[in-house]
Amino acid sequence: MNYQVLARKWRPQTFTSTLGQQHVLQALKNALDQNRLHHAYLFTGTRGVGKTSIARILAKALNCEQGISSNPCGQCTTCKEIEQGRFIDLIEVDAASRTKVEDTRELLDNVQYAPTRGRFKIYLIDEVHMLSGHSFNALLKTLEEPPAHVKFLLATTDPQKLPITVLSRCLQFHLKSLSTEQISKHLQHILTAEQISFEEQATLLIAKSAKGSIRDALSLLEQTIAYCQGKVTTQGTGEMLGTLEQDAITPLLNALIAKDGKQLLAEAALLAEKTVDYALALEELTSLLHYIAIAQVVPEAINRYQINADNILKFAAQLSKEDTQLYYQIALIGKKDLELAPDPKIGFEMTLLRMLAFHPVKAYTTNKQSPASSTAGKPTASIQPQISAQPSSTSSSAAISPAAKSIAPLAITTENWDLITEQLNINGLVKLLATNCSLKSWQNNQLTLILASQNSSLLNDKAKERLKEALNAWLQAPIKLTILIGQHENNSPMQKLQNSQQQKQQAAFEAIAQDPLLKEIINTFDTALNIEAVKPNS
Repeated sequence: MNYQVLARKWRPQTFTSTLGQQHVLQALKNALDQNRLHHAYLFTGTRGVGKTSIARILAKALNCEQGISSNPCGQCTTCKEIEQGRFIDLIEVDAASRTKVEDTRELLDNVQYAPTRGRFKIYLIDEVHMLSGHSFNALLKTLEEPPAHVKFLLATTDPQKLPITVLSRCLQFHLKSLSTEQISKHLQHILTAEQISFEEQATLLIAKSAKGSIRDALSLLEQTIAYCQGKVTTQGTGEMLGTLEQDAITPLLNALIAKDGKQLLAEAALLAEKTVDYALALEELTSLLHYIAIAQVVPEAINRYQINADNILKFAAQLSKEDTQLYYQIALIGKKDLELAPDPKIGFEMTLLRMLAFHPVKAYTTNKQSPASSTAGKPTASIQPQISAQPSSTSSSAAISPAAKSIAPLAITTENWDLITEQLNINGLVKLLATNCSLKSWQNNQLTLILASQNSSLLNDKAKERLKEALNAWLQAPIKLTILIGQHENNSPMQKLQNSQQQKQQAAFEAIAQDPLLKEIINTFDTALNIEAVKPNS
């Protein structure tokens, strides 16, 4: 008997044996069992997720000699002929090769005739988005009002290219990409049934490379079995796919954590000796950083992934959340920019060096007047308030220790509130709250701000508390914070910024309005210059 490739041998023949897509299968099974049948079905989704397979099973369910049901017998002549692709009343069309309107008209000429053997005459049109505009027009009338004995099953990877008039006449089902875990377990099931030895990590590598496509996964599995001489090993699979195991990437991360540039380049050189695909190496690094970010936020969730959880948790403890996020972003951009580098190796190394060179830091200062000061080395604002009196040499430590408290009244003023908001460790809603407030008073560690009533939605207990915590950290002393709702004198940081931008725009408008050529154009065409369209350079 001739060898049959795995993708064809293991193509599902029933709804029950179909991998995933339960949201689609349940709807189809209910429709079949209740005999609530539509005349046109559209299956969408990326390649290899089961669109045409489900369409063929539906064709079998509609024409099974035992009757219409969600569980066709698979034994009757009709079921077997559909499985073998030779059922006369199932007309399969590849729209990519039959795009002309003449092809569509020829196809539809026979729609009016009753099926030869089956209950329904079924037209399965794959990659239907490839039809021409004229072909869609020819199809439209038949698709809207087909004879009772005709069913249309359409499949496409790109539904956006279908005319809305076609979409509105079809019952649409979108098939999801399959998860790595789903594909891996299915591959393991197939290998067990085929009596082929395998390593679980190897099936994960194949599933990951398939990117949600079970057909691609089976093709890669076929290739791996041949490469590994009848078995599926992790090492052989990695070599065949050109992928890297997580263990090959972790030395890079160790060097980054240690801020060891020499070791970082040495590890990159070791990867170069393996002739790796640098895009895949960065992809593996971003995947590792993704798991680390999860472990830093929800540690217990990391056990759901088929990875070395202990290793991930170790990295999560060694890296700050900020570094993790920055490294991830740099790796993403680095992968995108690889093709712009003189060669991929240079692009890869520069991405790693960028991670080493740029990482989130806070401004630190040391009080040179007294190394013993309790405030030395703590985060402070880059704009340092002036101290009105120097501490005595005999009590420098005691005098400087509560320095932030004694200078605080001088540090916070109406004039520099906008500068202070820039120095606070805040963002998002809290930053919006701070920059839309103006300073009313600051005395006795009591800070009072005013928020305009039109911006009152920015104020809530959580945002206020986070702003207070940021001010405490900046001043290195606890404060009391009150935010009043009312009207201020348009001196909030946000209002100052808007006023500045308006002034710049007005100045730019006035400057460009004096241009002789522009004046001539305005006079010639009797038009006017729109100030909103004028943008200052800075």
